[in-house]
Amino acid sequence: MSLKNTTFDTLRLDANKGPEAMPQNSREDAELKSQVLIEALPWIQRFRHAIVVVKYGGNAMVDDELKRAFAADVVFMRSVGLRPVVVHGGGPQINTMLKRLGKESEFRGGLRVTDEETIDIVRMVLMGQVGRELVGLINQHGPYAVGMSGEDAQLLSARATRPLVDGEPVDVGLVGEIVGVHRDALMNTLKAGRIPVISSLAPEVDENSRPTGRVLNVNADTAAAGIARSLGAEKLVILTDVEGLYANWPDRSSLISEITASDLRALLPSLESGMIPKMGALLAAVDEGVSTAAAIDGRIPHALLLEVFTSKGIGTMVKADNYE
Repeated sequence: MSLKNTTFDTLRLDANKGPEAMPQNSREDAELKSQVLIEALPWIQRFRHAIVVVKYGGNAMVDDELKRAFAADVVFMRSVGLRPVVVHGGGPQINTMLKRLGKESEFRGGLRVTDEETIDIVRMVLMGQVGRELVGLINQHGPYAVGMSGEDAQLLSARATRPLVDGEPVDVGLVGEIVGVHRDALMNTLKAGRIPVISSLAPEVDENSRPTGRVLNVNADTAAAGIARSLGAEKLVILTDVEGLYANWPDRSSLISEITASDLRALLPSLESGMIPKMGALLAAVDEGVSTAAAIDGRIPHALLLEVFTSKGIGTMVKADNYE
């Protein structure tokens, strides 16, 4: 049986029954569960007290079953001693709201073109819908999650960016890249035993780090990478709607399970535009000291636990060239 079909929230044995009283299929099921726990043990020990930054997105944020599974995964991580930090975007929900308001979604270089009207919609959806829902799902398991925006107490700061398309910089409006993270604010939240759930918005600052008064839409992948670097995270995980990185898309047999930073750097210019921000975020995180960074298929229930607590993981893991 594949680990992909094993859920961590069903790893329970009936203490009133010994092995001799168990049907064969129940004994096999119990053995499988024990194998999963034993495989998880060294990873629980390794990551205990470690900060793991997770970008929540894709199908995992629109499918009700996957939403609940993700929330349970995050609580499981916290319960066994890890310190998860969740960063979320809201692409599908933003698209839906824009369409409802008669406004077209436009992307350049893999980034959403964001004008004054769009940034108001983005703020409303991220903070008022996506973030609040995820906080509520996590807090069904206990008083753990704290909803935050990059605007809160200048948790994040950003400068406008102009991505390259065909080698030329293009204007995408009120879109930024992270240039600062209020590390102490996040660390205090983690030390209090809370799980930060962060919306990827940030106040803009000028070259002298003074606020300009504008708010920028920040790609959640790059925001998560910036936060992971600032916190010295052990691991960055980005949920996607694909199995991982393919060496020769659409050949599904070309899925890359592990890749070094130097190999990914060479491959990056040839990737589809939608994958560039994700892979660029993973690469930037590893380049700045995050031990490993992975893109995983968020369409699989409990994909996060499979990535963090199993030996083979799931999806594509990027590691430093000298990683052991």
